[in-house]
Amino acid sequence: MRLAQALAIYLKIGLLSFGGPAGQIALMHDEIVERRRWVRDGDFANGLSVAMVLPGPEAQQLATWLGWRLHGLAGGLAAGLAFILPGAALMILLAWIAAAHGQMPLVAAVFYGIQPAVLVIVARAVVNLGRRALARPADWALAGAAFGLLWGAGLPFPLIIGLAALAGLLLPPKAPPQPVAGAPFSAGQVARTLAAGLGLIAAVWLGVRALFGADPFDGIAYLFTTAAFVSFGGAYALLPYVAERAVEIYGWLTPAQMLNGLAIAEATPGPLILVTTYAGFFAGAGSGQGALTAALATFYTFAPSFTLILAVAPYVAAVERQPLLRRALAGVSAAVVGVVLNLAVYLAEAALMPAGPASLERPKLALLALFAAAALWRPWPMHVLVLAGAVAGLALLGAGAI
Repeated sequence: MRLAQALAIYLKIGLLSFGGPAGQIALMHDEIVERRRWVRDGDFANGLSVAMVLPGPEAQQLATWLGWRLHGLAGGLAAGLAFILPGAALMILLAWIAAAHGQMPLVAAVFYGIQPAVLVIVARAVVNLGRRALARPADWALAGAAFGLLWGAGLPFPLIIGLAALAGLLLPPKAPPQPVAGAPFSAGQVARTLAAGLGLIAAVWLGVRALFGADPFDGIAYLFTTAAFVSFGGAYALLPYVAERAVEIYGWLTPAQMLNGLAIAEATPGPLILVTTYAGFFAGAGSGQGALTAALATFYTFAPSFTLILAVAPYVAAVERQPLLRRALAGVSAAVVGVVLNLAVYLAEAALMPAGPASLERPKLALLALFAAAALWRPWPMHVLVLAGAVAGLALLGAGAI
């Protein structure tokens, strides 16, 4: 089977990868393991395990690893890029529509309606993460501490991740790792791959700086590269850090616009972390460079992920055998529940009370209650909830309620 043949399947996966990591991983398993048997089920599981312990979007890293497993470096790059580029292109287009036409009544009504739907989706993520990660009283304590340190003390997200990893090392392991055979670990090979990836990131930063100047490009490089290296626990864990800096520090967009970007990322193919593409567009929208800044945000978000998974691709079994790494990641997983809860509170305030409690928007509150009841009644897919929110917003506009 040639790379060109596999590329068609990778593009199919990229175009159909709706529904978050669980659905995306299931789609990859169906296409590559079940239908075509290009990769054994055990190898797929090992690749997924390593993708889940590395920082970065696990579905994109799994796609990259599968491509590497079949066709080496070229296959890894092809599979990973095919997974993210369709969604990234669509996000840039939709970000342009939001920036250029967001004040039009119809567009504004769509965004008005989808915001409560996204709040329900984030709340559901808190519950689902909690079920998986909070098995012991110590896990609950870590989640509560993470929320308190973020919301109450305002500590930065990378510091929270570091503290959670240290706490995880002090806790007993939940279960011993299963022994897995594989190639011995080569620190030299890993170091060379990391150096190549970091060198590429540095070269892009220096080239862009020389051509276009420092502002806002230095901020884009710093924010999204830093975010990529601390994005344990999925996109929801990363979003508070990105939102805080993109909104509060750099002022590229408003909290409501960030919420709109999350809604669009939920409803489009590709990893949820493509919301960084949306935020990056607004960094340059005012100067007419939105497409460039969005592309750079995408590059800085995913280049570290490609680098890390390609660095350890030959050694997935060796990574599986690292008990200290697993204990540290268990601590991070528990803390991530509190981090995502912080995101839910932050977005709820932005959506329902944009100017404080006195500005409570009752139509949005009613939609929030309606979507919450629907989600409790049946676990609707995320893109269905977003579409329902858009229809509800248009209906409120037609009724003169907004």
